[in-house]
Amino acid sequence: MNLLFLCTGNSCRSQMAEGWARRLNSELGDDWLTVQSAGIEAHGKNPRAIAVMQEAGVNISMQESTKLTDAMLNAADYLVTVCGHADEHCPVVPGRVRKEHWPLTDPAKATGTEAEIMANFRASRDDIRNRVADLLQRLRAGEMT
Repeated sequence: MNLLFLCTGNSCRSQMAEGWARRLNSELGDDWLTVQSAGIEAHGKNPRAIAVMQEAGVNISMQESTKLTDAMLNAADYLVTVCGHADEHCPVVPGRVRKEHWPLTDPAKATGTEAEIMANFRASRDDIRNRVADLLQRLRAGEMT
């Protein structure tokens, strides 16, 4: 199973989703899943996303901020768009690829004090973890939507 997370810039939400999918899959102890993330554009990784994932014990610092390619899309079995922009601007998905949309708010757009911004990143991290865990459970059970 090739799972692809797609966002606008592949800097935050899709990076966290990729990290969680890798972590949760490895905790299951098998290698049934290949995980990638990409963006409609590549904006580089968000340092706050790296920091909050590290707090949760997931190191995403070595992941790349990648622009979506036709090869990535063609290799995918399941595509999750994690923002409205990516969902609206996603290229045509091959017919065999299953697609799901998660309308996640962008923590990188949070304002306020540093503590408030980081709280927003942590809330996004935890929401994404729950969504990824649910998705992996459905995929393992063969309940692809």
